[in-house]
Amino acid sequence: MYKIAVIPGDGVGPEVIREGLKVLKAVAQKEKIEFEFIDYDFGGERYLRTGEVLPDSALEEIRKMDAIYLGSVGHPDVEPGILEKGLLLKLRFDLDQYVNLRPVKLYPGVETPIKDKGPEDIDFVVVRENTAGLYRGEGEVRNKGTPEEVATQVMRYTRKEVDRCLRYAFEYARKRNKDKKVTLCGKTNVLTNVYGLWDRAFNEMGEKEYPDIKRDYAHVDAICMWMVKNPEWFDVIVTGNMFGDIITDLGAIIQGGMGIAAGGNINPQGVSMFEPIHGSAPKYTGRNVICPLATIAAGGMMLETLGEKKGSQLVEEAMIKALGAGKIKNLGAGKMGLSTSQVGDLVASFV
Repeated sequence: MYKIAVIPGDGVGPEVIREGLKVLKAVAQKEKIEFEFIDYDFGGERYLRTGEVLPDSALEEIRKMDAIYLGSVGHPDVEPGILEKGLLLKLRFDLDQYVNLRPVKLYPGVETPIKDKGPEDIDFVVVRENTAGLYRGEGEVRNKGTPEEVATQVMRYTRKEVDRCLRYAFEYARKRNKDKKVTLCGKTNVLTNVYGLWDRAFNEMGEKEYPDIKRDYAHVDAICMWMVKNPEWFDVIVTGNMFGDIITDLGAIIQGGMGIAAGGNINPQGVSMFEPIHGSAPKYTGRNVICPLATIAAGGMMLETLGEKKGSQLVEEAMIKALGAGKIKNLGAGKMGLSTSQVGDLVASFV
């Protein structure tokens, strides 16, 4: 029995989560997996109604779950940052979900904007450090609103924070068993202190503990170019919080767009959270036109992390069959040729 905290969230979140749950239930029936889904109504509507974002009592409940399945966060009537920091980042930080895992995989039948590249070329994973660096929120603003205003944001990493992220990346490359290569993405020529630490730790760990894994390094700007020009070069990319945030959105586009890009916020020893990387898309709320494949894929990632490898494979195989059936015309909102619920039904039918 797996206890899953389900947070549909805002905008189209409830619509895509509904389809993700539909597929998970189909897998559970086939694989004899038992789920208990516990719903939480955290998001914009609850905040506007009660002033609460994520009560401490609920956070303590969620700590006892096996995983979190999240729809989307963001409400047009709530000031930006309140929900993102108070819900999404609070869950990541308080549950120490120190790895953001982002597969970048082009499936057959999905278009990429990169000319002459296909599924055999676009299949890599980004391991992003998820709880430190610039996004920790350290810094200050002085003399706000005056000509002498000064704003500071601190990028700080400890060796422990770097090491545990690197170890996850090396282990993932070994488990993935594709090219068995890890590429460190940094900026050692300018951010010499922080990425000097990352580079030293990367090479020391690789030499001592992972001699079977090939190591590579590239500056973040070069990574962006090569992800477009030669995505086949990559197997596992590991990087800090800010650079990871940027390159994973580029990864989403080359794999076909936000409609199919899923992510996991991972604590290997604790509670992890899985979500589509698209936002709440409020203008599409309730229209049943948003692509649910990213959320379905996130459910597959959740199964893999829970140790249900066969269930995860069933989700991916069902997505591939659904995309190959010729019924989904496009992954864009309102362009699929099917409704959100019809896409969910289609994928579930192939499980």
